[in-house]
Amino acid sequence: MVAQGYIVDLKKPLVFQVGHLGEAYQEWVHQPIVSKEGPRFFRAISGREESDWMEWVQFLTRTVWWAVPTIWLPVVCWSVSRSMAMGHTAAEIAAMVVFGIFIWTLMEYTLHRFLFHIKTKTYWANTAHYLLHGCHHKHPMDGLRLVFPPAATAILCVPFFNIIKVFATPSTTPALFGGGLLGYVLYDCTHYYLHHGQPSKDPARNLKRYHLNHHFRIQDKGFGITSSLWDRVFGTLPPPRNPYGKDDPSHSSEFCPSLSSLSLSLCISVVV
Repeated sequence: MVAQGYIVDLKKPLVFQVGHLGEAYQEWVHQPIVSKEGPRFFRAISGREESDWMEWVQFLTRTVWWAVPTIWLPVVCWSVSRSMAMGHTAAEIAAMVVFGIFIWTLMEYTLHRFLFHIKTKTYWANTAHYLLHGCHHKHPMDGLRLVFPPAATAILCVPFFNIIKVFATPSTTPALFGGGLLGYVLYDCTHYYLHHGQPSKDPARNLKRYHLNHHFRIQDKGFGITSSLWDRVFGTLPPPRNPYGKDDPSHSSEFCPSLSSLSLSLCISVVV
């Protein structure tokens, strides 16, 4: 592939190539390659110790989807139990968890729109963006680079917890954090399913169509993953695809409530 005279060799590790694309990086990264086999990120370095270290770094960029609920659901349960131990009722805990999930949906939209889709053109900015989100748009079916690596999630949990701590009381902070973290787990599992599952019924079928529309048709619209709520609020809902004026099914007014009800039911069942 050629951009600004620079050729990206897809047979070689990509991370330290993409920065050379400059302003052409944005166009290149939004031309997806549909293959379940993901690219190599880093090259092996000569020397046993250096090579082993680079293979370890390579390993950290890959995450199986089930690692997300396996690692983080126990943290959710522990966080919720802390608020319960401080005297809150099950109904209060459920309300806090649901509100935490709601906070996450806004955070999900904000991160996706303003950080993951930030425009870059310098070498290191392009490189960082590719590692953060560009690789997913370039290779959307790479199942091992779809969910967040646990190390990255752990880092993001620190400011998220501290922000909640500023606005909440000591007894409500853990449950709100647990709700937000549960929202993240639902987000990443949903995201994986939208790429690799084959839903036959709504709302999951519409949600898959809605998200793949973001990947393959209009990349600067449709930033919601678990719902289109904030796309509707902030005017980033993709336009209808049908040329005769009928809305795409993903624009159905019933879409968001259906998905929200499904998520809330699951959350309440987990907590109670």
